Amino acid sequence: MKIGNIELKGTPLFLAPMEDVTYKSFRMMCKKFGADVMYTEFVSSEALVRDVEKTKRKMHLFDFDRPVAIQIYGHNIDSMVRAAQVAEEFEPDFIDINYGCPMKKIVRHGAGSAMLKDLPKMQKMTAEIVRAVKTPVTAKTRLGWSAGDLPIGEVAERLQDAGIQALAIHGRTREQLYSGEADWTLIGEVKNNPKVQIPIIGNGDINSGKKAKQLLDETSVDALMIGRGAIGRPWLFREIKHYLQTGEELPQPTVNEVVETLKEQLHLNLEWRDNERSGILMMRRHFAKYFPGLPNFRELKIQLLRAETNEEVHVILEKITKEYGNFQLDFSTASLK
Repeated sequence: MKIGNIELKGTPLFLAPMEDVTYKSFRMMCKKFGADVMYTEFVSSEALVRDVEKTKRKMHLFDFDRPVAIQIYGHNIDSMVRAAQVAEEFEPDFIDINYGCPMKKIVRHGAGSAMLKDLPKMQKMTAEIVRAVKTPVTAKTRLGWSAGDLPIGEVAERLQDAGIQALAIHGRTREQLYSGEADWTLIGEVKNNPKVQIPIIGNGDINSGKKAKQLLDETSVDALMIGRGAIGRPWLFREIKHYLQTGEELPQPTVNEVVETLKEQLHLNLEWRDNERSGILMMRRHFAKYFPGLPNFRELKIQLLRAETNEEVHVILEKITKEYGNFQLDFSTASLK
């Protein structure tokens, strides 16, 4: 598949854009384990227009990121156009428009998946952004607003007409948030619609190589996007690639292996951040996911989530290693919530 001048071979694996998750250190870990395409955390168009430094920091890109997209969201067309122009100054390989975020703080302002309620405006916004920048533009969205409102087929055609060069589809409605199972049926229908010529990227509930292969076979999408399944499990990309190539599942990592991976991610995060405490706090969402299914782990998990210094974290990790060592983790039953 191609996005602009970028040619991606085979079935490329995309790391989904996630707020407070897909910052530098996590992107580096996912890239190390085989992710092909990176996204920044999504950024607010209004904050970019106001030149908010914290928001602009999210758009800093690094050599390892390539190819990489900056994702923007908003409800005001003029602000979104200006935001795309600001994003372009950071030289991403493409700019992605967020038409899928279901969170109340985004939707209540008419952004994210709220745009699914106004398809003409979505199309107009997209077309104006495409005209305003030279960088390729893509979009990410959902099936629709609710089970009774599923316009994804029309959305795909409208956005293609507006000039986007690829579309990622999450197999849930806004109403579902992240509950229930992702429905890939409509994703497959969009992909196999002869009117839709742009690449289609499937997203939702990809948590193993076997599941990835099943969804790929059922829909024939051009690429797969992994989001929550990779939190605390960045090697999921390696597992998926191995399964797609061989039909075999890699053994799950031991606690010792997971601890070493977590230490590496933590080191990268602290190296990047200029404040130790904030660097630790940013990692808590990842800490919570790294050790699924360990027996009698509750107390150590609480300690890990309360730690505020690098030294504290390492002391707790040593306890985990000492107690569980070669215990083999089972991520197949890990929650995506």
